[in-house]
Amino acid sequence: MDDSPLEQNKQQETWSGRFNEPVSELVQRYTASIGFDQRLAEYDIQGSLAHAQMLATQGIISTEDFTAIKQGLSQIRNEILNHQFTWSQQLEDVHLNIEKRLTVIIGDAGKRLHTGRSRNDQVATDIRLFLRASIDDIVGLIKAMQQALLNLAQRHIHTVMPGFTHLQVAQPISFGHHLMAYYEMLKRDVERLIDCRKRVNQLPLGAAALAGTSYPINRELVAQLLNFEGVCKNSLDAVSDRDFAIEFCACASVIMTHLSRMSEEFIIWMNPLFGFIQLADRFCTGSSIMPQKKNPDVPELVRGKTGRINGHLVALLTLMKAQPLAYNKDNQEDKEPLFDTVDTLTDTLRIYADMLTGIQVNQDAMRQSALRGYATATDLADYLVKKGIPFRDAHEMVAKTVQYAEQKGCDLNDLELNELQQFSSSIESDIFIHLTLQGSMESRNHTGATAPCQVQRAIDEARQWLAGIS
Repeated sequence: MDDSPLEQNKQQETWSGRFNEPVSELVQRYTASIGFDQRLAEYDIQGSLAHAQMLATQGIISTEDFTAIKQGLSQIRNEILNHQFTWSQQLEDVHLNIEKRLTVIIGDAGKRLHTGRSRNDQVATDIRLFLRASIDDIVGLIKAMQQALLNLAQRHIHTVMPGFTHLQVAQPISFGHHLMAYYEMLKRDVERLIDCRKRVNQLPLGAAALAGTSYPINRELVAQLLNFEGVCKNSLDAVSDRDFAIEFCACASVIMTHLSRMSEEFIIWMNPLFGFIQLADRFCTGSSIMPQKKNPDVPELVRGKTGRINGHLVALLTLMKAQPLAYNKDNQEDKEPLFDTVDTLTDTLRIYADMLTGIQVNQDAMRQSALRGYATATDLADYLVKKGIPFRDAHEMVAKTVQYAEQKGCDLNDLELNELQQFSSSIESDIFIHLTLQGSMESRNHTGATAPCQVQRAIDEARQWLAGIS
C-alpha cells in the first residue's frame, strides 16, 4: 500500500518523489479504494489519536504537535459526521484523505502524524477496530434473536408437532423443543464469535511497513489506549495476514446457514399443505397475477443471501492463498467482501428477531399432521421392549401393526385392545397412555429431550446464560 504509484500531480506529495510521471486516470480509478474504505474513517481517527498520543509520550513529536493533531482530527470527525468532508479519489484511500485534510488544517504537525507507522499497519488496525465493533454489535443482535426464540418457545412448550427425519413424520415433539434447537445453534454461533474476537483484538500498529520502525515507539501503550488485548508479535504477520477476517466470515457463514435452515422450515410450514404457521404480513409479499398468494420473501431471501456470504468467505480464502510475505495490494480486495458480510448478517439478524415476534402458530394443524404419520410407533416398540421382547422383534411387530392401521385408515391410538393384541399378547390396557401424542412427548423426560418439563428447564437455563453474556 505504501509503495503504490497512485496519486497525481501535487497531490502525490506523500510518496510520489520516486516517480517521473503521474498515474493514468484509468489506473487511478482501478486502484483507488476510497469509494468503500471511507467507512473506516472513525476507526482511522481512533487509531491516529492513539498513535499520536504514544508519539508524544515517547518524545517523538512535541506536545504542541499532539495538541494540534487532536484538534485537527476532532474537526475532521465532525466534518465527516456532518457530511461536510470532501473525499478525493486522487488521494486514493481513507488514510491519505484524512492525512491531507489534517495537514491543510494544522500544517506541518499533520505531516508528523505518520511518523513511525505505514499505511500497511494503519489499515490492518482500522479493519480490526471495525471488525471488533461489528462483532460486538452482531453478538447483541444474536442475543435479541435468541430472546425472541425463547419467548416463542415458552408459549409452545406443550404444543405438539411432528418431529421429522428425512422430512417424514418421525416422533411427536414439542414445538418449543424444536425452536430451542435453533437457540442452541445460535448459542454456539455467539461462542464462536466471542472466540474469534480474541484474535481480532490484537494490535498491528507498530509493525510499520513490514519490519517495525527505528523510532522508540511503545506498542503496548497504543494497545492499551485502543483496548486491544495484546499486540501482534511478528511485524510481517501483522501487516500481511487477514486470517482474522477469514475466521469472522467463516463464523458468519455458519450463522447464515443456521438461519437458512430455519428459513427453509418456515417456508415449508407456511405452505397450505402444512399450514403450521403464518408469518406477519410485513414479512411477505403478494403476487402480481395471483391475488391469493402470500409469499415468504424474507425467509427466501435469507436462503439466497446465505450463498452470498459463503461466496465472500471463499473470496477471502482465495485472496490470501498465494500471497508472499508481506503486504501486497491484493489485500485491498479484503474490504468489500468483509463489509458486505457484516452488513448482510446484521440486517438478517435484525429482521429475523422481528419476524419471530409475528409468527402465528396453528396448533391443530401440527397435531393433525403428527397423527397422520403414526408418530407413536416407536413408543409402542419401546413398550414391548419393556415387556421383555427383544427390540428387533418388537420393531417387526410394530411395523405389522402400522400396516394394519394403514389398511383401516386410522391411527394406532384408535385401534382396539384386541386388535393390538393380534400382534403381541404382551400388550395390555395401559398401552393407550403411551400411544397418545402428549404421552409420547412426556415420556421422553431426560436432559435434552422433548418432555415439556425438560423444555421449560432448557428455556430457564437459556435465559440465565443470556443474562450472563456481556
